[in-house]
Amino acid sequence: MTTPRAVSVFRRDGYCVMPGILTTRQIRRWRGLLARHLSLTPSSSDRTGPYFLWPALADDADLRALYEDSGITDAVRPFLRADLDLPAPEVGQLAFTLPPHPHHPGAPHIDGLTPTEDDGRPGTFTVLAGLLLTDQNQRDRGNLWVWPGSHLRTAAWRHEHGADALRDAIPYPPVELPVSLQVIGPAESLVLVHYLLAHNIGGHFGTAADERRETVYFRLRADGRCRRWREAVTNPLLEFTTSAPDDSPGAVNDGGR
Repeated sequence: MTTPRAVSVFRRDGYCVMPGILTTRQIRRWRGLLARHLSLTPSSSDRTGPYFLWPALADDADLRALYEDSGITDAVRPFLRADLDLPAPEVGQLAFTLPPHPHHPGAPHIDGLTPTEDDGRPGTFTVLAGLLLTDQNQRDRGNLWVWPGSHLRTAAWRHEHGADALRDAIPYPPVELPVSLQVIGPAESLVLVHYLLAHNIGGHFGTAADERRETVYFRLRADGRCRRWREAVTNPLLEFTTSAPDDSPGAVNDGGR
């Protein structure tokens, strides 16, 4: 499922798309869970654009079971150093984009800068893992936007200014950004995004009759991340392996290139 090429793409670009992670049955179960949450906490009838729900895995046995059944941890682990464990996340983000929402993001952000953790440190994590539950092979269907390679430029800026400068770098540090692109991939795919990568949510240029975009995100923290966050945001590849352990079958989608 994970190949040396996937690791290389992730290290270089700060993200990669891995198709074929979910089966049709798993997608159906995931979408059923999202529909249930949306029925319990619906958006306003006239709302368009992004809409997020944040269920805790500890409070939702179905969400916890689906996370475990989807094999996300097994898919992500080969990207990390072998000595790092990857605990299950505490919270999931159910991300909808309701059309029509003709919008292109002007600037990126980093997650967790506001609000901060209780002790004042930014809410950093290791990798953002997103399951695509609807087809995003077309652009402008709520696709995630990324600025490839920005995780390396941002870490260099933090190395110069100190890790604590991250607290004031809202929404994103003042670095020269590469050209942005939209992440594309079929439903069934897993998108992995480095914590420091510049990113933002895009618009949905469809009509009200078109399918809404559905993605589930998990913010995964390698064990000990909270203790070494300063080192991790100045050395962006600190928690990641240099190569995959084998060349097992699998495909990597360049996700927009």
